[in-house]
Amino acid sequence: MLPSRVISAATTGEAVASHYDELDPYYRSLWGEHVHHGLWETGRESPQQAVLAMSHLVAARAGIRPGQRVCDVGCGYGGTARLLAEEYGAQVTGVTVSPRQYEGALAQGGDNPRFLLRDWMENDFPDQAFDAVIAMESTEHLPDVAYGIREMARVLTPGGRLVICAWMVGPDPEPWETKHLLEPICREGCLVGMGNETDYRGWLSAAGLTLESAEDLSDKVRRTWPICIRRTIAGFFTDPALRRYLLQDHARNRVFALTLARIWLAYLTGAMRYVVFTAVK
Repeated sequence: MLPSRVISAATTGEAVASHYDELDPYYRSLWGEHVHHGLWETGRESPQQAVLAMSHLVAARAGIRPGQRVCDVGCGYGGTARLLAEEYGAQVTGVTVSPRQYEGALAQGGDNPRFLLRDWMENDFPDQAFDAVIAMESTEHLPDVAYGIREMARVLTPGGRLVICAWMVGPDPEPWETKHLLEPICREGCLVGMGNETDYRGWLSAAGLTLESAEDLSDKVRRTWPICIRRTIAGFFTDPALRRYLLQDHARNRVFALTLARIWLAYLTGAMRYVVFTAVK
């Protein structure tokens, strides 16, 4: 039987916020406004085209239509939320726990999307507030993933759709992969842990949702990480602020530069997978 968690870590909303706030300039230099994997369907896409392709895939799976109410849980700097509002005509609410990300999202201006600085574990949205909910690489940060998914189901209207993009434990990681790749990735990335596909299927079912699809896109997204590694190396030599940060002894999260290599290797060995779940209420 597959393990339910790689590690059990005491992660809070405050810890996640601190992680993203401290790494804010670094993350911006790596990803820009879209803090998520890219999707390479042909292999010829530029990094920017790939991250937009991932957002469009999520929009398609969520069935976004004009006028729909959409919640983006863990919206980052609001890149996907703005895409859903501007290109799909949705009424979008983005939620982030990071003050820096919240400020960056608000800096774009406008009333749609609406951005909220809020811990999803303490959200006070009314029942059936949204026609669709998306969570792109944010469930891994939730202290209680099962509860977080139940909250996503609660705020969905009947017939509403949930799309979760999740970092995933592979089917049978070797002990050395767990010790030297997966556990450090979770610890250094401020993740509670990475569930496997069995876990997510169980959490979705327990929340009263019907799973429509579980798409393993690992081979199409892993190119994200060598690109991030190259950008980090280039930034070290060209960006004095990034270089100072990476060399600071007191910078708690600078180890994430090493984590980039762990993630890439975990994808290459199959210890880590990337799955997009689509479920209906």
